[in-house]
Amino acid sequence: MGYSYEQTASIEQGRRPAKARFTEQAEEVSGAGGALAVLQEDVDRAKLPLFFQDFALIEAEALSRLAYYPLLIPGLLQTEAYARALFSAHCPPLDDETIDQHVDARLSRQKLLTRTSPVELSFIIGESALHSVVGDRAVMKGQFTHLLDVGKLRNVEIQIMPADRGFHPGLNGPLVLLETPEHRQVGYVESQEVGVVVTDPGKVSAFAMRYGKLRTQALSTEASARLIERLAGEQ
Repeated sequence: MGYSYEQTASIEQGRRPAKARFTEQAEEVSGAGGALAVLQEDVDRAKLPLFFQDFALIEAEALSRLAYYPLLIPGLLQTEAYARALFSAHCPPLDDETIDQHVDARLSRQKLLTRTSPVELSFIIGESALHSVVGDRAVMKGQFTHLLDVGKLRNVEIQIMPADRGFHPGLNGPLVLLETPEHRQVGYVESQEVGVVVTDPGKVSAFAMRYGKLRTQALSTEASARLIERLAGEQ
């Protein structure tokens, strides 16, 4: 398989989560018949920070996902280089193996973008996130190009909230709204590595009302794409 005895033992004994490539090769050489592959999503979820895992489980089955991010490019839209630069700047510092696991888990979540049964995805991103250089200019150029590519998917809308818009409901912080397979709405808020799943109907209704206002105040998808394209050209 191309993996050392020690690395394979670490995965077998649960000390290190298996990457998708390892699982694919293990399937091939062991003739497991899909028994290992079917567990890969659970393995990927285990790589996520503990505070985020409950939400990720709901997210994986969502019919729609609406989200506002004021300061950073959302994880579902991040390139590998952008995500790695973020985790590398984590405080307190993370070791290399943990950084690799977090990056791998974040990229695995992005399967939601191209799921066989499409998820309706709406992202509103604060303009500040486009001007905050994560990594270096080359990383940002790649990130802008990726945003433009993902924005062309039929199930994805990307809008930018202009920095000069003044007061708007998003200044209270980021928020996510999910619709479950049972057509129930669930909210999620996160700050400083503390995440809270919100199920109270009154609070979720307020989230939905705020998100509706944010959508009207943000740039259109077309104007947002033009802004991102211009910033990409400046890198």
